[in-house]
Amino acid sequence: MKNRTLGRTGAAISEIGFGAWQIGGAWGDVTEEDGKRALNAALDAGVTFVDTADVYGDGRSEKIIASVLKERGGEKPFVATKAGRRLNPHVADGYTAANIEAFIDRSLTNLGVETLDLVQLHCPPTEVFYRPEMFGALDALTVKGKIRNYGVSVSNVEEALKAIEYPGVATIQIIYNIFRQRPHDLFFEQAQKKNVGIIVRVPLASGLLSGKITADTKFADDDHRKFNRNGEFFDVGETFAGVPLDVALEAVEQVRPLVPQGASMAQFALAWILQSPAVSVVIPGARNEAQAKANAAASELPAIPAETLAALAEVYERLIKVHVHQKW
Repeated sequence: MKNRTLGRTGAAISEIGFGAWQIGGAWGDVTEEDGKRALNAALDAGVTFVDTADVYGDGRSEKIIASVLKERGGEKPFVATKAGRRLNPHVADGYTAANIEAFIDRSLTNLGVETLDLVQLHCPPTEVFYRPEMFGALDALTVKGKIRNYGVSVSNVEEALKAIEYPGVATIQIIYNIFRQRPHDLFFEQAQKKNVGIIVRVPLASGLLSGKITADTKFADDDHRKFNRNGEFFDVGETFAGVPLDVALEAVEQVRPLVPQGASMAQFALAWILQSPAVSVVIPGARNEAQAKANAAASELPAIPAETLAALAEVYERLIKVHVHQKW
């Protein structure tokens, strides 16, 4: 497993992390034991970065992580969580110093630690990015010792560019994958200039880039790929990267022949993301041990040839770009 530096946090972390949304909820039935086994498998494979949020299973994900780390003992991985989506309604005026500190206190308890490695505002309303007092509150929580670093999980490139204007923002979490290529146009360059760490989520476009989803695939009622297909509960860009399913499935079939022998499409999709030196870590989720091990093994793949990168760019330009590029 190769390591990269997480921006100005200075932390050396595995370039492939563990996204813990799936072990929290909204991905169909993943038992607590399956979640523990998946996380243990990732850690055994050299993963040293874990990403979660207080709303993943209403704290279930954080508690599973705490349980696994307590059982394992020894050196702990870098654990990032998120705060803000517990607000109901989820509106800009809810992003106050008191509310965020209360959420952070709850995550401290769930994770069983005295200080959180990284707290990210969890896709806040755009208006929050224009409220410096919110970022000042995070600075104050750093001084208090409740958090070591803070960042923002953003919905789009414009929010990312605004967020990194604040000097305390150490990381940005953003969607970037073969079907969502816009971030590398401008944002990655600006983030590198400011030494901001980039955490890439939804790397497999909600499983599309595993190559295993078909038009006949059935999703459980509690799987966001069913209940949020049109953005009914949160930004549609978080589900299948916002690409219409029929278009995405056509594009998948054109990506499939480009996958090198000996690699899965999912591993290839992760390796494509890691082609960018601006990326600090990519955080695929895993429902079980096998997925966790396979994700980690993507770090071992060789560089993708220039002609393959060009072919992937052509698929994006021809089929995908019109649906996503200017939205996110």
